[in-house]
Amino acid sequence: MTRGLRPRWKGRSSAALAGLGAVYLIVLVLGLATAPEGAPITDPWFTLMEGLILLIAPLMVAMMADIHARATPEARTGALLAVAFMTVAAAITSTVHFSILALSRTPPFSDAAWSGVFAFEWPSVVYALDILAWDGFFPLALFCAAPAVRSKLIRRLLLLAAALALIGLLGPVLGRMDIRNIGILGYAVVFPLAAALYAFRPPALEPSGA
Repeated sequence: MTRGLRPRWKGRSSAALAGLGAVYLIVLVLGLATAPEGAPITDPWFTLMEGLILLIAPLMVAMMADIHARATPEARTGALLAVAFMTVAAAITSTVHFSILALSRTPPFSDAAWSGVFAFEWPSVVYALDILAWDGFFPLALFCAAPAVRSKLIRRLLLLAAALALIGLLGPVLGRMDIRNIGILGYAVVFPLAAALYAFRPPALEPSGA
């Protein structure tokens, strides 16, 4: 019985990640649909997205840690790197979004002089840092984690999410921030799907001896 329940218990962080990811996607779609053309997403959707990211970030690290715990000896080094890269991504994006929530609307940070720091429009400091997290360290984590996942489907989804996120890095490089939307598909659509499948995979996809 303990053996049968173990996959469910170990998949709780991934299940929570998939659920919050689905909520984030809904809020993102609503925010984009209600925003004026060419304008950034407004409240309450923007604030909801900020809060959701703060909840999602530690769960991403937990999922990578779970993958590392299940990895075979041959894949364990890559899985450990996945934990490290995802920890960096989570730390950067958490710092960015907590700072926006806590400081950006408070004087003197709400003044126009600080718009280049806290405005979530390109170019700004927080936007650059968030791109580094989601289009830099996030795909690195998934590229390292994928070989440690036994399920071929989940492994391919992780690699697809990583590739899409990495393409988003071309946005600031080419001065075309619309290209970042490709990256959003990776971490807001494909990755939560991979997390859901990882959380609810059958025991047959468990490594032997798990």
